[in-house]
Amino acid sequence: MQNTRTTSELEIKTKPRPKRNREKTRQKILDVAFKEFAEHGLSGANTDEIAVKAEVTKRLIFYYFSSKEELFTAVLEEAYAKMRDEEEELGLDALQPKAALRALVNFTFDFDDSHQDFVRLVLTENIHRGRHLAQSRKLQKMTRPIIEQITRLLARGVAAGIFRPGVDPTELHMTLSALCFFHQSNRHTFGPQFDYDMSSPAAKLKRKKQIFDLMWHYIRVW
Repeated sequence: MQNTRTTSELEIKTKPRPKRNREKTRQKILDVAFKEFAEHGLSGANTDEIAVKAEVTKRLIFYYFSSKEELFTAVLEEAYAKMRDEEEELGLDALQPKAALRALVNFTFDFDDSHQDFVRLVLTENIHRGRHLAQSRKLQKMTRPIIEQITRLLARGVAAGIFRPGVDPTELHMTLSALCFFHQSNRHTFGPQFDYDMSSPAAKLKRKKQIFDLMWHYIRVW
């Protein structure tokens, strides 16, 4: 039988498929999963939907991540890494103690305020009692630089006679995180109850100032 395939058809058939960029594909899956987990939680997020939006097969998702739980952990790691990387760029060591405290407050408040998906992810992980975070060595290591920065800041403030001694850096970080996180995590429930607009620029500025004043009075020498 005569072969009727044209030269162009043969070229199309034998032309090698472009290799998939592994890192780019993995990152695209993470970016889509980040949005899905933030919006729907771990239980509500659907890997079929993630595959469609990431333009990959579901099988490929599980090639990069062995389970939905592992994918969620990877999303958490990336979300926290972004915050920790930006914290390291604050340059607190180059600032006077009071100015460094203000910079830390401003950053923490602004990060939570401008990263609503991050706040929702943290809330989701708390619903699951932090089990993914507890199993990730990468996430646990990420906390060291900010605590070390705060430790140095407190030591410099004490040496300058500005801060009182004995302030625990982890406790200070916890208190600051709680104050800033609440503004974003609870605004949909707190605002309507008290008829208070927490989303306006004026309200945010006022809240940020109040948080700084609270932190300043907490650690200053009286």
